[in-house]
Amino acid sequence: MLFLLKIGEISLKGGNRGYFEKKLSQNIKRRLKDARPQITITRGRFLIEIDDQAGQQAEKVLSTTFGVVGFSKTKACGKNIDEIRQEAFRLVEEFLVDRSTGSFKVAARRSDKSFPHSSYEIASILGDDIRGRFPGMSVDVRSPDLLISVEIREKAYVYGNGERGPGGLPVGVAGKGILLLSGGIDSPVAAYLMAKRGLAIDAVYYHTYPYTSDEALEKVKTLASKLSAPCSGINLFIVPFTDVALKLRQNAPLEETTLLMRASMMDVASRLAGQRNALCLVTGESLSQVASQTAQSMRFTEDPSDLPVFRPLIGMDKEEIIEIARRIDTFETSILPYEDCCTVFSPDKPLIRPDFDRMRVSYDGLELDELLEESLQKRDKVWFPPQE
Repeated sequence: MLFLLKIGEISLKGGNRGYFEKKLSQNIKRRLKDARPQITITRGRFLIEIDDQAGQQAEKVLSTTFGVVGFSKTKACGKNIDEIRQEAFRLVEEFLVDRSTGSFKVAARRSDKSFPHSSYEIASILGDDIRGRFPGMSVDVRSPDLLISVEIREKAYVYGNGERGPGGLPVGVAGKGILLLSGGIDSPVAAYLMAKRGLAIDAVYYHTYPYTSDEALEKVKTLASKLSAPCSGINLFIVPFTDVALKLRQNAPLEETTLLMRASMMDVASRLAGQRNALCLVTGESLSQVASQTAQSMRFTEDPSDLPVFRPLIGMDKEEIIEIARRIDTFETSILPYEDCCTVFSPDKPLIRPDFDRMRVSYDGLELDELLEESLQKRDKVWFPPQE
């Protein structure tokens, strides 16, 4: 079975294009490693040859691999109009299995200029032949039921209606980021959107057992597993955070607890980033959604890190975020009733517009360095391979 891939934005990368293409090829091979695909890259197209029995698996992978704009099952044949015509007839016959009529269009692209017919001539010849052989088929150049594409390259490739890929850029071309994964609705969506821009993701979760349950941890693991396919695999770091949370509760002003907790998480994430060669932190924060997500609050909570903090949801409202969460199949897991530590240790009336200098004094006064480092050293790691 042969698939032809369209790669969209990658084709605009100029001198770096080869790097992007190589990364996409690696990601596809990693996800289809058991099927041992053969990938050929030629003039802005990917050709993937795979065993027939792995075809369904390949379709699922290609529809969820960032960097793939679209893909089609295709047939390669000799560069002569007779063989091309027979492949076009086969596509029409498959299309008409469950119907008697329909519309079609032929789109031809001749990269090999030695082929005796121009792109327009190929489309005209095949269009006339199809109308003659299949009287139930009519031409519709604007919105056809069946689009028959012909590409003349080192061989002739003929394919019908394709499937959409997720677009974006191959995971890994933008380096690596550390995602603060809470178990809520927002952070998995943030991971998905940053992976779409080529960022590889390591996730960190702060576990405050017994104040947060093992069910809460399992919920986060499930979310990580759901993100593993679009993220081309993901590491989940589980950091024990009970001692930190208790110290904050015992020593910090109650109304500052949420922000100090958030700042300590950013601190640990930044330390982890240094160990993992990550370039940035990623959060699911949306402006003014909760007390810790006002402009003043975020200015303070990101202060312990000297890395850029990417917040892809910053301008979205909750309904927009939920829509994406449903589409990527994380919503139902995210709303399971197991609270994370931010919820458990949150005061009734947290600060909304904190004074930056005052909060820095409060954070420094807690002297958390040793405790944060100890928590980081006790972390567990779970690897979720890219699922098919």
